Amino acid sequence: MDIRSTLMELCEAFNAHDLDRIMAFFSDDCVLEMPRGSKPWGSRFEGKRNVREALATRFEGLPDVHYGNGEHFVDSTADTGISKWTLTGTTRDGTRKEVQGCDFYTFRDGKVIRKDSYWKIVE
Repeated sequence: MDIRSTLMELCEAFNAHDLDRIMAFFSDDCVLEMPRGSKPWGSRFEGKRNVREALATRFEGLPDVHYGNGEHFVDSTADTGISKWTLTGTTRDGTRKEVQGCDFYTFRDGKVIRKDSYWKIVE
């Protein structure tokens, strides 16, 4: 598999807010870790249905969310890749967000088995 192309396609799918397209990249036993949460790893969602619901919440909370300035890094021997981006969007209450972050992806048999997200804290 071409991990770099997959990362680019994932970014396009996220920017299109196309959950079906996004989830086509994920395995049934996938894991998503989001930065915010009560645990050191943030919030963890396991299984394709739970990951989809968590991602849907992101689109609901930031309806115009966009991941720009994408850079993609690959370690094909470890079946991993990193996408670095600048997230912009507006919350439902009108607050404008802009933050830099990255996603660490792990693949198995051409599918995402883990997406671990990080972003800067803007104060």
